Amino acid sequence: MTSVHRGIALCFWLGAMFLVRGDCLALDKKLSSGLSHYIMATMYDSLQKEDLAIIEYKKALHYDKKNTLVRLNLASAYLKANEINKAIDELNLVAKLDPSGVEAHAILSLVYFLQNENELANKEYEIALKNASLLNPKSLDIYKGLGLLYIRQKKFDLAIQTYTKVLELSKGDAEAHFYLSSIYYELGDKLKTEQELEKALSLKADYPQALNFLGYFYAKENKNLDQAEILVKKALEMDPNNGAFIDSLGWVYFKQGKTEDALKLLLKAAALIDDAEIYSHLGEVYFKLGDKEKAKNYWGSSLMLNPDQKDIIEKLQKI
Repeated sequence: MTSVHRGIALCFWLGAMFLVRGDCLALDKKLSSGLSHYIMATMYDSLQKEDLAIIEYKKALHYDKKNTLVRLNLASAYLKANEINKAIDELNLVAKLDPSGVEAHAILSLVYFLQNENELANKEYEIALKNASLLNPKSLDIYKGLGLLYIRQKKFDLAIQTYTKVLELSKGDAEAHFYLSSIYYELGDKLKTEQELEKALSLKADYPQALNFLGYFYAKENKNLDQAEILVKKALEMDPNNGAFIDSLGWVYFKQGKTEDALKLLLKAAALIDDAEIYSHLGEVYFKLGDKEKAKNYWGSSLMLNPDQKDIIEKLQKI
């Protein structure tokens, strides 16, 4: 089948979708006219003639103003034509016409994200995921995506509820235990952090992120340091160039008193990723080595990336 034939087939398939909608107009002259414009619009769309496609979508809407499929396509055409505000208006209208829909909110989330409107992007993404979870209440991926969003928003109670729901649907989900451990870590619940990581690794022994996190957790708590080294090294065997894992091993070495070995690894990690915690660790190492100037520089770099570090501010004030 040629690309032209595929385009024509797609147009008639889309036309069929237009017809089977429950709220479509009756099969009469008005519907026939609206469908003709819709088919022409999709044809222009496939030929990347967005200006003509927009005209035809608008004509189709003249016969059925509440047709969300046409409006979604019109919004898409506006986006291709870089008419962002018009696309947003159409998508918001679709969301009002179909409150339980997913597509309009998902596209709005992406548009807002590209405009650096993160708060609006997160809001639309949350609605999209919630609606998707109602349409497909047994989808683990949807709940995991919603849980991650709640973690980013620091809505930890909702995140815990979401990952608990995942475990109700799939008791052996190592990833759900891993994300629960990260939530409890943020909440300062050390016991539950450790327990959830152990559960994750009991279900999936070769889970590099969980291996690294548990090893780092041990190092931060200054306990089980030999076991911490084994865990992080195992994670690095699976992902040897992971800057976060290299940082963890460097921090384990530092806690073990291997300061020079720690410095080498932490500098390597810093060369791979620009991270506040790595710079904080380097500050600690240099301070222990007696190089206060470098310690001050690295702690300053850490604060630039994450200003909310009272412990570092106090250390710099003492220096």
